[in-house]
Amino acid sequence: MLSLTLKGLERDGLVSRTYHPTIPPKVEYTLTPLGLAFHEPLSALGHWPLQNLDAIDAARGGYDAAAGKR
Repeated sequence: MLSLTLKGLERDGLVSRTYHPTIPPKVEYTLTPLGLAFHEPLSALGHWPLQNLDAIDAARGGYDAAAGKR
């Protein structure tokens, strides 16, 4: 599954693959400029739940309380 994901990322231009014909064989993946540009929006997406944790907990509490009354 990991190799399929990496091949997809390579196809999309987000990573580059370098094969080293050694024993054992070695493959290195690095982010391309396009992959590096993806860091900022991905980081923002990761920080959003942390910044809104109190609101998420309150919404879950309200939902659970209402669901328990049904």
